[in-house]
Amino acid sequence: MDLLLSENWPETCSALGLDCGTCTRKSASTVAKICFGLESHGVQRVFLELYPSPGCRPMAAAFELAYREASGMATPPLTTAAAAA
Repeated sequence: MDLLLSENWPETCSALGLDCGTCTRKSASTVAKICFGLESHGVQRVFLELYPSPGCRPMAAAFELAYREASGMATPPLTTAAAAA
């Protein structure tokens, strides 16, 4: 099996010597470089496209935080509803 061509499953990352945290931080940093300024729902959508395995879903919040840090945005942007409140 070619690990680089298989889906992103926790086992794939582990076989490549990556833990879930390192895997998601590295990919979030790369996404931030090419897709700067995504809102929270956009970051979540990218995460689900990159990591379709249910085993990866617990890392979604860590991915978003790493994306925010890599793009220089420490917290998610306010939504329209929250801004109006």
